[in-house]
Amino acid sequence: MRLAFLGTPDFAVSALAAIVAAGHEVACVYSQPPAPRGRGHELKPSPVHAFAESHGIAVRTPVSMRDPAEITAFADLNLDAAVVVAFGQILPASVLDAPRLGSFNVHGSLLPRWRGAAPIQRAIMAGDSVTGVQVMRMTEGLDEGPVLSTATVPIEALETAGTLHDKMAAAGAELIVRTLADIEAGRAVEMPQPDDGVTYAKKIRPQHARLDWTKPGPGLDGKIRGMSPFPGAWFELPTEKGPVRVKALLSAFEDAAGEPGVTLDDRLLVATGEGAVRLLKVQREGRGPQDAETFLRGTPVPAGTRLG
Repeated sequence: MRLAFLGTPDFAVSALAAIVAAGHEVACVYSQPPAPRGRGHELKPSPVHAFAESHGIAVRTPVSMRDPAEITAFADLNLDAAVVVAFGQILPASVLDAPRLGSFNVHGSLLPRWRGAAPIQRAIMAGDSVTGVQVMRMTEGLDEGPVLSTATVPIEALETAGTLHDKMAAAGAELIVRTLADIEAGRAVEMPQPDDGVTYAKKIRPQHARLDWTKPGPGLDGKIRGMSPFPGAWFELPTEKGPVRVKALLSAFEDAAGEPGVTLDDRLLVATGEGAVRLLKVQREGRGPQDAETFLRGTPVPAGTRLG
């Protein structure tokens, strides 16, 4: 089919690559405008933009898809369908309805649970044991359209947003190719989302990343893994030169008790408001990620240390 692809981050690249490999004609790729990245803050294209350019696909980076000129340009592509994967803009009906067969979104949850911006992170933070990827027909409501296909993905005990992201991206790429084939053949079945079970996956913001050790351990464990690798849940570690910020990147809940925020052994078991959290991977400010054993060789944290 003749398609447009609208996406921005790494998560969307897998789907675009699979669509290209399946032989569809990608008439144009839409992505968010280049943004400052890296230490030099140079303007760099998004991962989807860079992939499209490397494959000779035309790219447009509109500030807003509500711009009348962009709406007209999109309609003039004479598309069979559009595929949207983490594009980063709300699309008006005039864009969604322009392709002959409609517009379809690859979403990283089992709808109607975790509609919105951060479904992968929120599923881990909530302690969900399973999630999935779904392809839905896009409507003007936020992730409210009927679902055409589903792939379930288990959430493992030591899953992080980073590892789950990679699993979901691969599952989504396979699912969208299969679903496009069904749409093209006229055998796709659309199922309305149920009214019950709606939750919203609010965007993850760095200002909410500090760990409060008085909170229950299971929730803190989910927060650590759900915010790993970005933005990274963090705490303050006391040192002779003053407190330093340390990101907690991997953890496990343990059934132990003590004063919240105080280490219960010399291997980074931290008491919480309920149970304890074992820190398995950390990153001291200005340094790279390290497993706990390596970190402790350079920065011992004895039992009884109070973390901020």
